[in-house]
Amino acid sequence: MIAGQKRGIKKIIVPEANFKEASLVHGVEILGFYDLTGVVRYLEGKTSGIEMHMEENEKILEESERILDFKDVKGQDELIEAVVLAAAGGHNMLMVGEPGCGKTMIAQRIPTILPEMTEEECLEVTKIYSISGLLPNGHTLMKYRPFRAPHHNASLNALIGGGANAMPGEVSLAHNGVLFLDELAEFSRRTLDALRQPIEDKKVSISRLNGTHTFPSNFMFITAMNPCPCGYYPSAKCKCTDYEIVKYRGKISGPIMDRIDIQKEVHPVDFFAIADQKPCCSSEELRLKVKKARKIQQERYAQESGINCNAQMTTEMIQKYCALDPDSLNILRETSEKYGYSARVIHKLLRLARTSADLDGEEKIRQKDIEKVLICRELDKSNSKMVVVK
Repeated sequence: MIAGQKRGIKKIIVPEANFKEASLVHGVEILGFYDLTGVVRYLEGKTSGIEMHMEENEKILEESERILDFKDVKGQDELIEAVVLAAAGGHNMLMVGEPGCGKTMIAQRIPTILPEMTEEECLEVTKIYSISGLLPNGHTLMKYRPFRAPHHNASLNALIGGGANAMPGEVSLAHNGVLFLDELAEFSRRTLDALRQPIEDKKVSISRLNGTHTFPSNFMFITAMNPCPCGYYPSAKCKCTDYEIVKYRGKISGPIMDRIDIQKEVHPVDFFAIADQKPCCSSEELRLKVKKARKIQQERYAQESGINCNAQMTTEMIQKYCALDPDSLNILRETSEKYGYSARVIHKLLRLARTSADLDGEEKIRQKDIEKVLICRELDKSNSKMVVVK
């Protein structure tokens, strides 16, 4: 339907079963028929195609309202601030904390603070779900950003895509939305390393005997993991040695960690202390902040092809839009030398600082922005405290 629309076709005949899905494409008259006899009768002028009233079409597009909201989260204000930073610039994020501290709860609510999808984005996602046979009721337009959370036992084909017919995998089903990998250290290293291309290129190519298939995979990469094998470091309940902790975290390769912008430690909350505490913010309030920052970025990159948010900035654009004053540059240099940051990590920190400034509506990156984003690399600091005897 979309290809026909782009070629200027004004009228398209489809099977009756596909009529509702095809009618989601605007600017084209869609005619649905049960069989070829109906098509012939229509061409002879003896009948007309299926007609659908706007009221019915609008009803089809309606989905139940989302019930997830950040107002349900209490006692994690610092983490929510980091989540807003990630959402505002489209940055990837890792949450490290013991079981039950709220990592999954927060990850599930990230799509609720992302800007609404444009019509073009809706159609992109709908196409992917359509060829995968996953459209609700077989015809509903995907209006909400997808949230995909595959299990750590998922196969490489399930995650990246593949099979005899080269079907889209989880990285494509999460296009324009969120891909959440819980228990990150439990995924096989081979599977995680296969994510490097989709994360970096925003697309995935699958080669088969009948050709190469390319699917989009532009998603926010949100992950969570325990801090150690038992899950309770650094509390008194943890009995893991430094060697065991370093080995456990080492299951995730350096190239994958380099592609994660924000690494936050999530601390457990005292249920009784927060019972009467008011929530930090609702999803609607946080979404307004995100939309404001995204609007600044869209205006900044209006002339840049394929760039919609700070996380997508190229090296050349970082030099243009992420200039630092001498004091900020010194702080970044000292921290980089201390923890051995690669050039990729430094670029990610600069992109984060640009997003931090955008959230406050500031034109230039300030020293407080650099200090703020350096706090977002807590796993580096935690690893530096480990003492391992070689």
